[in-house]
Amino acid sequence: MNKIRKGDQVIVLAGRDKGKRGVVSLRSDDSHLVVDGINLVKKHTKPNPMAGTQGGIVEKTMPIHQSNVAIFNATSGKADRVAIKILADGKKVRVYKSSGEEIKAA
Repeated sequence: MNKIRKGDQVIVLAGRDKGKRGVVSLRSDDSHLVVDGINLVKKHTKPNPMAGTQGGIVEKTMPIHQSNVAIFNATSGKADRVAIKILADGKKVRVYKSSGEEIKAA
């Protein structure tokens, strides 16, 4: 069970975007996520008249390692850790470590 999922609001803990918040738009693999507006790079693209694409410099969002982000707790306004809690019926849910309240699925 992934502790950070698509649609979660996260805050960056390390790197050049430290302190910024964004929403996870994609999990590229087991340990990397793509967060909207975070880790933007400029990519130089060649024009391709066959495909109808124009050349130039394009800003692109690149994946960031999940250890460099933490889930954002809206009630406390800070970054928080995630724990997995098993309910009485055997269902697993994600909860905030600090408060113990359940994380709502986005």
